[in-house]
Amino acid sequence: MGRELLFLIDGFGFDTFATYADAMPTMSRMFNHGLIQTAFPSTTATSLATLTTGQLPGAHGMLGYTVQVPRSGGRLLNALKWDERVDPENWQPVETLFQQAAAAGINVTHVAAKRYENSGFTRAVFRGANYRGANVVTDLISETKLALQKSPSFVYLYVNDLDNAGHSDGVGSDKWIAALIMIDQMVSQLMKEVPKGTRIWVTSDHGMINVEEKIVIGLDNPLMQGVSVVAGEPRARHLYLDSDSSVARADTAALWQEYLQDKALVLTREQAISTNLFGPEVSADAFDRMGEVIAIARGGLVLLDADRVEKEGAMVGHHGADSDIESQVGLLTTTLS
Repeated sequence: MGRELLFLIDGFGFDTFATYADAMPTMSRMFNHGLIQTAFPSTTATSLATLTTGQLPGAHGMLGYTVQVPRSGGRLLNALKWDERVDPENWQPVETLFQQAAAAGINVTHVAAKRYENSGFTRAVFRGANYRGANVVTDLISETKLALQKSPSFVYLYVNDLDNAGHSDGVGSDKWIAALIMIDQMVSQLMKEVPKGTRIWVTSDHGMINVEEKIVIGLDNPLMQGVSVVAGEPRARHLYLDSDSSVARADTAALWQEYLQDKALVLTREQAISTNLFGPEVSADAFDRMGEVIAIARGGLVLLDADRVEKEGAMVGHHGADSDIESQVGLLTTTLS
């Protein structure tokens, strides 16, 4: 019977395969299925919800790193940190593939850091899996090995060391390459330790670019005009306006586009929906949460929120936009004989 291991490496873009093959000899030998295009925005909360539900963001409603909670007076929900006032199962109502697998008699296990176990995000998008928390590589491997003893079994294994290193020091930095080497060695160790016959898949949620230009929204520019709440992240902004009208949306989008020129693509909510930015289906909840204007950074630009400029501005690596580097990931596989 089947044993499947899906290893998700946060921040492991498709471009890494060609550029940094020397740092990842084990993964470079795996069968490469080619590139996968992630949904928009190219960010963890959205991509993992798409992965675990099989639905696009307009259907599952996880539209970004932060979005405004409808009718909350401007409160933001940070999808990865959550907010106990928001019910995860109401916020993301789509049945997960983990739930479907468990109902079909497959042993489904989620192996990741202990701190995520009872988070709202875990309850929103990973429902149905038996959570096994582990904080160091040896424990992550042993929990994975243990979970694959049963058959049929499916294990979802997650690490975010590469993403963390990219944010703090940048893609290609010493810290980032060290994380990539460590993860490649982890894959090698998994191949030695998990049961024979296990099929290992390696993929990611997004890639990452290094910042080249920073604009603080509203600082020496007119970008806060008519805007009440800034959400999303520096490469993919949801903007909520003082006035909920199509005229206000068109005016704000035009102002942003004129100011940023070819440094961003700026869409009204109507344009985002008509161009299927979040997929062909947009639920009533997703419509409610979506920014009235959406700004997608181009090139190496980041759009910093004035209230969070210190934290956002300190990051070297960013993602969220729709560039190939951010939105294309790979799919590697091998079956242990």
